[in-house]
Amino acid sequence: MRTTTLGGSGVDVTVLGFGAASIAGLYTPVDEQSAAATVEAAWDAGIRYFDTAPHYGLGLSERRLGAVLRGKPREEYVVSTKVGRLLEPYDGADPAPSDLADGFAVPATHRRVWDFSADGVRRSLEESLTRLGLDRVDVALLHDPDDHGEQAFREAYPTLERLRAEGVVRAIGAGMNQTGMLTRFLTDTDVDAVLCAGRYTLLEQAALDTLLPAAAARGKSVIIGGVFNSGLLAAPRAGATYNYSLAPVPLLEKALSMHKATEALGVPLRAAALHFPFGHPAVACVLTGPRSAEEVRDSVALLSTPVPAEVWHRLRAEDLLPPLIPVPEAG
Repeated sequence: MRTTTLGGSGVDVTVLGFGAASIAGLYTPVDEQSAAATVEAAWDAGIRYFDTAPHYGLGLSERRLGAVLRGKPREEYVVSTKVGRLLEPYDGADPAPSDLADGFAVPATHRRVWDFSADGVRRSLEESLTRLGLDRVDVALLHDPDDHGEQAFREAYPTLERLRAEGVVRAIGAGMNQTGMLTRFLTDTDVDAVLCAGRYTLLEQAALDTLLPAAAARGKSVIIGGVFNSGLLAAPRAGATYNYSLAPVPLLEKALSMHKATEALGVPLRAAALHFPFGHPAVACVLTGPRSAEEVRDSVALLSTPVPAEVWHRLRAEDLLPPLIPVPEAG
């Protein structure tokens, strides 16, 4: 599978990356065997970039991902994890509630504690390494510092810079569901890459306002997550989700129109959605979040599906895509 370099870091990632939240029981349970088979299928398909976080399943994502990757040649893959949430065990006085309130179908054995301090960043990485069972991670990302911007810029970011200088990590950045603060990281710091989830898709192009131009101007990379907008672009139908809640009717109708337009040209909407972000030169990689080996193979097949220029022309002609939005070259 084709690779690309994150900014000037020298870290090469496959253009299709593996988002490991789903194997930690995102919204519905995933058993151990299925999770392992999903990671193995990604490896067999040539995916060599894996993204995880302590937040995902209260560390379960890191543990499950590491259990498979420990058996692979370490120099052949890239792992990113995130800092900003520490996991503190409950005292055990009461039965642990479910973690579904935070999105994961796992027992709530720990609580998340926001911490963007220097000590918190270092502790977070140390604990992630323990869960992964690896000697290093390649990329460290500040995770959702939306309400902690002052501490993130004052303490967490400089700590990541020092860790990069020390060789503890090879690349640094931030991962969020918004574009404003990510743009600030690109313009005011020396991050290598940012991960932007849900804000650069066929349905929403907020990242094109400032984020992507800033990345391109500074030679930095953007990793795109959420290309299916949490499900609406994967399977537009009544009851589909958008941004992790029920899709508003106007957006559902737009997605259904997109589906009709692309299918008329023999291209699945999922393929168009997966290819779309690569139309911008700052986009280095797209993450999908498979929860089964079948979904891994589907993502790889979609990436290999040609999307002719006629698809983009038709979406524009039907006012489903703005006329000046960059789109991938045909192929």
